[in-house]
Amino acid sequence: MANQGTSTSTPLEIYVEEEDESLMFGAESGWVEARTSCDHLASLSSDLAHIPTPDTPCNRCDHPSENWLCLSCKDVLCSRFVNKHMLQHFHQTNHSVALSYSSDLSIWCFICDAYLDAQVISQLRPVYETAYILKFGEAPPFWTAELTKVKDDQAGAKSIDS
Repeated sequence: MANQGTSTSTPLEIYVEEEDESLMFGAESGWVEARTSCDHLASLSSDLAHIPTPDTPCNRCDHPSENWLCLSCKDVLCSRFVNKHMLQHFHQTNHSVALSYSSDLSIWCFICDAYLDAQVISQLRPVYETAYILKFGEAPPFWTAELTKVKDDQAGAKSIDS
């Protein structure tokens, strides 16, 4: 931040408000909102219930971590932060959707250049659930529409009663 001479409380308060706003919308935290639809799911493998385990090394360089599962051919390849084998695979095959075997099991579409929401996109739920069980030994905590509706109804009832 540039030196602003004498200090008063007002510029600091304005700066803090702007910083809080950017944090609220995720700019400082790296948070991104996953897409709830994708036009590139037609090439997904028909058998995503049987996938390699999350500890599978990269098929090209044997790197043990930061690997992604191609959801078209089920190749396991390293991330763009290692040797970029998954990115190269996308460019060579046009297999655009991959699941990260990192801690969050995020799903990425290279064509959309975006994360995809596996809880909302029904074609992705089974592979996400399988990967979650393989990685953590239990089913993932999916939010269902009914559960969300019940919580919304309860919140609405509380605010009306208040």
